[in-house]
Amino acid sequence: MPPQRRPAATAELSTLSPLGLTPARAVWIALLVLVALVAIPIALRNQPYFLNVLTNACALAFISLGVWVTFSIGRINIAQGAFAMIGGYTTAILSTRYGLSFWLCLPLSALLAAGIGALIGWPILRLRGVYFAMITLSLTEAVRLAFLNGGEFTQGATGIVNIPRPAGIDDAVAFYLLAVVLLLLGLLAVWRLSTSRIGWVFRSLRLNEELASSIGIDIAKYRVIAFAFSCAVGGAGGAFFAAFLQNIYPASYSVVDSINFMLYCFLGGLEFVLGPVVGAFLLVIGFEVLQGLQEYQSLMYGILMIAVILWLPNGILSLKLRSREASAVDPDVEPVAAPSDTAAGRTGG
Repeated sequence: MPPQRRPAATAELSTLSPLGLTPARAVWIALLVLVALVAIPIALRNQPYFLNVLTNACALAFISLGVWVTFSIGRINIAQGAFAMIGGYTTAILSTRYGLSFWLCLPLSALLAAGIGALIGWPILRLRGVYFAMITLSLTEAVRLAFLNGGEFTQGATGIVNIPRPAGIDDAVAFYLLAVVLLLLGLLAVWRLSTSRIGWVFRSLRLNEELASSIGIDIAKYRVIAFAFSCAVGGAGGAFFAAFLQNIYPASYSVVDSINFMLYCFLGGLEFVLGPVVGAFLLVIGFEVLQGLQEYQSLMYGILMIAVILWLPNGILSLKLRSREASAVDPDVEPVAAPSDTAAGRTGG
């Protein structure tokens, strides 16, 4: 009796652990975490400039994870800079005026940003496509102008300076480690969200909201959940930057920053949780590498961005997907017939 051949989907799922990771992938992730937490701080402990660049990349990648979540429900979010500013000002005001510790300001900033995002998101999330994108873009500028004209409460254009640093965090290595831990926690939260039932609901909203509604899904509730989660991530990232830079101004976040958060997701790949992280690190480090070009830095930066978007529309991580599709097929795996092949077989039989 010939051995039974497994369907491709069953063969792939059989290699997964309960956490959705193959053993080899888990080892690679553990090695990367070890390098980030141990090897890099040791190698660059006397290079604060490079550590600060990596710290910026980690924090920007963390904020971009929130934008990725809104992409998962089919919305283009260009308001992440606004909620980063809300989180930053919340931490600045609470720590400078009321003496609260950064470790309390961080979750409070995330909660306030999430609350404001839920209130604003409930009506505007009814819009789709370019209309939602334009509303969020306008929201970024509206929040900036609100803080600019906030009087003594926000200190206007002079901003808030001398923000106290977190207790126990007093050098470049410590801030880098804090940024790495924050990024890892954000990645874990977004990955867990995307693989949960709520994550599948988000995908159904992106594919067809009317169909999702017809089977009993409260699409308005889940849209607000996704947007509030995104805003909370932005608020926490803004709180980190306020403590890291020890100042915040209305000009700290603009429409350009919100667009950059979106570009990180596009560059890395919208189908991958790691997309915002890969995109942020490539763009931040790439911009630093191109500093030697001086006045041509922005030009080369733009040309590279256009080239990547033209030739890799699904992001850098899609290269891995292409290589996987081009690899040899397991002889024990039975390929699933395409619909057209099946129809042809029926008509020919």
